[in-house]
Amino acid sequence: MNAIAEIARFLSYPFAVRAIVVGGAVSLCAALLGVTLVLKRYSMIGDGLSHVGFAIFAVSAALGTTGAELYIAIPLVIAAAIGLLRLTESSNVRGDAAIAILSTLSLAVGYIIMYKAGTNVDVNSYMFGSILAMSTADVKMAAVLSVVVLGLFVFCYNKIFAVTFDENFAKATGVSVSSYNVLIAVLTAVTIVLGMRMMGAMLISSLIIFPALTSMRVFKSFKGVVWSSGILSVICFCIGMTASYLCSTPAGASVVLVNLAAFLLFTLFTIIRKNGRR
Repeated sequence: MNAIAEIARFLSYPFAVRAIVVGGAVSLCAALLGVTLVLKRYSMIGDGLSHVGFAIFAVSAALGTTGAELYIAIPLVIAAAIGLLRLTESSNVRGDAAIAILSTLSLAVGYIIMYKAGTNVDVNSYMFGSILAMSTADVKMAAVLSVVVLGLFVFCYNKIFAVTFDENFAKATGVSVSSYNVLIAVLTAVTIVLGMRMMGAMLISSLIIFPALTSMRVFKSFKGVVWSSGILSVICFCIGMTASYLCSTPAGASVVLVNLAAFLLFTLFTIIRKNGRR
């Protein structure tokens, strides 16, 4: 009963409700896009783009434009995502190598800028997130953009499915593979920037990777994995936020641990099911 009372008290705070609503929406976006990214072997793109976002946030803090980070970061991270896509398509640099270069370079540049600027901004909030500190303007912007990302994903679902599994077949059927790859990159960039306020630069990729990998343990069809990933991601986020409040632990790290627990449970279920068929 005490735990239920504490949860009810937590949900009575407006900032907590905002965090759960926006966080759930962003988690859903990340999970849906994550299925495509994992299948296309671009699962670590979230890591690379979040580090680009960290560098941009660092410049924003150094220039004293704190509060406008989202408006500055979104177009620049979108440009980085498209540039990364073009780099891997037109050169001999493998996708994972390009992401690693971009990731480490951006992280180093961002840290140097913050260090030299001597800013009082809490670096931990950029590295590990601070969802409860999101302003009302940030929440509104995140909510609108989440709806846009979800709408575009649903509207272009069939084309994204085709591009994900067989680009050559998609081209043969008249699908503009390049355009849809750019669309996926743009939607991912927007989701990453929004998710950074929740999870930080170091943990945001977990929202992309975990739900997809967990769902793939049980479901084999693309649609099944997409549905499972979306539902699982939202549930894990809500449980993680609640656990964070009850246990006084960081929100982002708590969400990651809940996702890990779900992965282990799904894996155990798969093992038991396979043994039962023998």
